[in-house]
Amino acid sequence: MRVNFDRSARELTRHAFCEQLRRILAEQFPDEVVDSLTISSDLEHSLSGNYARGILRRGSAEWAVLGVNDGESADTVENSLTFALLWLGRARQSSRRGTIAGLRLILPRGGARVVAQRIGAVRPQLALELYERDPVREVLEKLDPRAAGNIDSWIVPQRETQSLMDRARAALEPIVALAPRAIRLHPSVASGEVWLRFRGLPIARWDDERIFFGAGERREELGAASWPTLKNLLTELEIRRHPLASDTRHALYRAQPERWLEAIVREDVTRIDAQLDARFVYTQVFANAGGEHGILDLLGVTRSGRLAILELKATEHIHLALQAAGYWRHVRHHLERDDLPRYGYFPGVQLQAAPPLVYLVAPALRFHPATDELLRYLAPEVEIVRVGLAESWRRGVRVVMRQ
Repeated sequence: MRVNFDRSARELTRHAFCEQLRRILAEQFPDEVVDSLTISSDLEHSLSGNYARGILRRGSAEWAVLGVNDGESADTVENSLTFALLWLGRARQSSRRGTIAGLRLILPRGGARVVAQRIGAVRPQLALELYERDPVREVLEKLDPRAAGNIDSWIVPQRETQSLMDRARAALEPIVALAPRAIRLHPSVASGEVWLRFRGLPIARWDDERIFFGAGERREELGAASWPTLKNLLTELEIRRHPLASDTRHALYRAQPERWLEAIVREDVTRIDAQLDARFVYTQVFANAGGEHGILDLLGVTRSGRLAILELKATEHIHLALQAAGYWRHVRHHLERDDLPRYGYFPGVQLQAAPPLVYLVAPALRFHPATDELLRYLAPEVEIVRVGLAESWRRGVRVVMRQ
């Protein structure tokens, strides 16, 4: 018996986009043949079903193509370069007719800016064409990735961070005193708030002299009547979110592992590499990273004055390499303009002009299998060090692999 399964609205929209893209490609490149075009996922080769991918052929020359529909999320657009490069690699492996000349990446109108910033960290020898689709005229507009990827981030001055901390400190110190080894303060100048994190987990927020606390979505304002509730929460956290907790499946133990890892690394960054300077480790340096949703985990410096980016992941993450490369472009941009010392970072350190180092830090068994392939597409000046940690990193960082 034949069973029919109804497609979801999103699947129907994606398949409609795939057919629309086929028509646009045929009109945009009349001398080329749309040899194949699909929007189905290929999990074996880490290819997402969020994107239409195919081959354009002209004689023996072929181009790999990847397109993103207008209705996709900002994250899907931003991360399209990862899957475009993986599709390029797959196309080159399976091509029988000729040589894959390069890659064409087709994005919705306005989607090129963040992607172009990541393209700026890719090997310049790679033939990569960037297009935005005009949904009204149904044509592709070719863009120069270098022009589209202008850096528009700016740095948070350290004096503003310090001023915010000074305003909040008196109110927050009694809370920190309840668990001084576990609680850390994290100021957000953009919002005027200071967050308290218990081994990386946000538990309280100071906002204009008021404090709200809670380990979940529900927040309660701190006052004399609610002070015992806060103490009970910290007692539970000390049991549930402890490196030696017996119940490692508990939600409080498993929540926000990257932030927990960040808290451990910040305590002594030399655990990652002895050449790093333990005096200087910054978070949230940028007020805006050009639309990037991720946040630069840590920015440090070596003892010899070379900037170092530490991108931390506790779980498998296919976008790790290109996400870090995008941050690298922002940091290098501000390094070249001498912005960091001017805004109060790394006082007393003579920063090298050399491009920043990038440390990709994760449990050794949690690097995505596609990471090696993606790293090969990065420009030579993007110097990457992969640091693999023991799975028991919550009990203390121990490096078991460095490449």
